[in-house]
Amino acid sequence: MHPYATEEFTEAEAEVLRRYFTNLEGPVFALVNLPEVVKGALFARYSRSSKSLRRLFLDEFVEDLVLDGDEGIDATVGLERADDLYQKVFFEYGDDSVAQLGGVHLACEQASNVLTKILEWGRIMSYLEQSTRYLGYDKRLSNGFYRYYRDHNLLESKYGAKYIGEMDRMFDSYAELLPKMVEFATKKFPKTPEDTDFAYRMAIRAKALDAVRGLLPASALSNVGIYGSGQAFESLLLRMRAHPLPEARYYADLMLTELRKVIPSFLKRVDLEDRGVAWTNYMADTKSATAKVLDELWADTLVTPGESVTLTDFDPDGEQRILEAIGFANSTLSAAQVREKVATLSDSEKTAILNAYIGDRGNRRHRPGRAFERTDYRFELVTDYGAFRDLQRHRLLTIEWQPLTTELGYDTPELIEEAGYGAEYAASLDRSRDLYETLKEEFPDQAQYAVALAFRIRYVMQFNAREAMHMIELRSGPQGHPSYRRVAHEMHRQIGEVAGHHAIANAMTYVDYSDTDLERLEAERAAERARQSR
Repeated sequence: MHPYATEEFTEAEAEVLRRYFTNLEGPVFALVNLPEVVKGALFARYSRSSKSLRRLFLDEFVEDLVLDGDEGIDATVGLERADDLYQKVFFEYGDDSVAQLGGVHLACEQASNVLTKILEWGRIMSYLEQSTRYLGYDKRLSNGFYRYYRDHNLLESKYGAKYIGEMDRMFDSYAELLPKMVEFATKKFPKTPEDTDFAYRMAIRAKALDAVRGLLPASALSNVGIYGSGQAFESLLLRMRAHPLPEARYYADLMLTELRKVIPSFLKRVDLEDRGVAWTNYMADTKSATAKVLDELWADTLVTPGESVTLTDFDPDGEQRILEAIGFANSTLSAAQVREKVATLSDSEKTAILNAYIGDRGNRRHRPGRAFERTDYRFELVTDYGAFRDLQRHRLLTIEWQPLTTELGYDTPELIEEAGYGAEYAASLDRSRDLYETLKEEFPDQAQYAVALAFRIRYVMQFNAREAMHMIELRSGPQGHPSYRRVAHEMHRQIGEVAGHHAIANAMTYVDYSDTDLERLEAERAAERARQSR
């Protein structure tokens, strides 16, 4: 088992924490007896803090709470009665929707970057993950270890010593390069009179962290805050139990233990032989069988490397379909009648309808309605794993990714090259590649831990025009990481030029093509103004 770091709390701290967290030792725990706004604020702060959630709660939140009335709180009150009701409604009547009505805030700490993507697969949950743009990985945990996952089977194998040694060296390289990049960025982007020391330092550090994050291996540990319904957690646990990665299966058991302290009724099916176990076996069997067939058919096919954004599928008549959807929702005509009417419209009439529907967008959050969901785009992308981590957060769309390997090469940030540290950067990535090659035959799933975030991964994203507008405008913002800004810009270009959907592309008026030096500076300025106004 991975040696999860445990925290030390004073008896007074523990007495407070026991009222609000389902355990004080493990990496997984649920939040109870707190107002919803406090839970949400905790998770929001969580994503930009190096502290555990329990320590963050003690240091920054507990003083603002009135604790006197909480002393007699028992999180199990009402569970027995709720369980009886659940048995009647769910098992007797089969009403799955009941499990959508109870939610849990669950903290998932010390999860590898491979596991975090498994945790964040579902569409109907909310997630906040620690950001590599704000948190450095140059410090060790309380147990003296660097923050990376140690798979038990891997460490017990003949590769155990090599794995630890190479991982430590990769983290050493990151720790050595980070202050050098802070120093270089400070010289390259001098402070201006309009910026406070704090906002400037934060922007410089974010720039340096962006530059070196590619050195971190996918074994790097992260904290994820999850909010979901009982039904969503059930689905997540079944998928995790079917996953070939041992960390995922073990972590699912940790999660189930904590969730059953809060919503036991909604998780009764997880380990029933004819329910959850059967579903898990089905998912595991189909995945394994599919992989076996494809390996036999395609094993000798060479992989083509290189960064790319390719629009692989779209409807040439997509804008026509959107006009039909607008006409249907805003009239009493049948779909067939609307199609006939739209077919007779002149270009100017079509433009008038679209302009009226899109309206005067005051900001990027003003988006047209569901008619823009009538046409889809499917992109195949090859980007570094860091960019993938950010784009993968858009859960309403369809996204599927291939296993993380070193076959597609890696990207070196321009700032690293400009600072003269390209050789050091490449040496660490070569170490990552060599370790991956060593592990992949005997440990194909755990070998992903060795792959640095600078290496590329291939994945597909499929989304409708409404989601495209949201994602492309958001990810093209000047505060964004350059790697995913390039993706957003190219997607926007291809929707207009390759798909020929010029009206849809033109409707995305908040796509930002501006050049910027310190991506986070304007955001830090805004945050500083907000702090001063408070």
